[in-house]
Amino acid sequence: LSEHLADPALYQTFVDAADEIAQAYESRESGKAIREIMALADLANRYVDEQAPWVVAKQEGRDADLQAICSMGINLFRVLMTYLKPVLPSLSERTEAFLNTELTWDSISQPLLDHQVNAFKALFNRIEMTKVEAMIEEGKAAAAAAVAASKPATGPLADEPIQDTITFDDFAKVDMRIAEIKSAEFVEGSDKLLKLMLDLGGETRQVFSGIRSAYPDPSVLVGRLTVMVANLAPRKMRFGMSEGMVMAAGPGGKDIFLLSPDSGAQPGHQVK
Repeated sequence: LSEHLADPALYQTFVDAADEIAQAYESRESGKAIREIMALADLANRYVDEQAPWVVAKQEGRDADLQAICSMGINLFRVLMTYLKPVLPSLSERTEAFLNTELTWDSISQPLLDHQVNAFKALFNRIEMTKVEAMIEEGKAAAAAAVAASKPATGPLADEPIQDTITFDDFAKVDMRIAEIKSAEFVEGSDKLLKLMLDLGGETRQVFSGIRSAYPDPSVLVGRLTVMVANLAPRKMRFGMSEGMVMAAGPGGKDIFLLSPDSGAQPGHQVK
């Protein structure tokens, strides 16, 4: 390395950032530290681009200038790697072997001058985008396989996967109540609906429910307690107004099962 820095002011800018970067590390704000380091790296890259040592190397009589420019770049690199040592220890170890010196926070205030570095060896290989894309595709395939493995191959969850997560506040908006079925009868003109009259403990609701196939004899439902959504907006149908929804489980058709509470529940009780 040369005996003097080509741009002492720029080097001092790198040194002055030490306290801010150290404070970011100490407060566990590693993202902030890396952003500061990358900003300095941009300055170093700009310096090298402007000085163009690859051009100077081809010009006769500028050997000293070439050494000064390269020495300056190496010193900036040394400071950057010192700042990155806490997060890139292996790369920093290889850098120390090349620079022939230890990277320490206290030593960056003094640049390496009139110093012998070792023969350069590539510190890491350039990552090819084809390899990155292959890794991404492998990751996607592995993630898809993990999701598929977590889902049952057959059964209700396979047929009807669990829907998107909701918050407790979302759930609290649904007012479910215990209701007693006072009457249940066929709906003329429909082969799917039953007309249910429900007692909510002082209030009667008319509900049309698509459970006819499962209950060909609707009289078996009379007197039974079930669960209904009581605050569902009324829906006008051609058979009349449906003022809620009874809760049932199953895939549909004949395989539908009306929900019932344990004994002791009373019409009007809120389901929580």
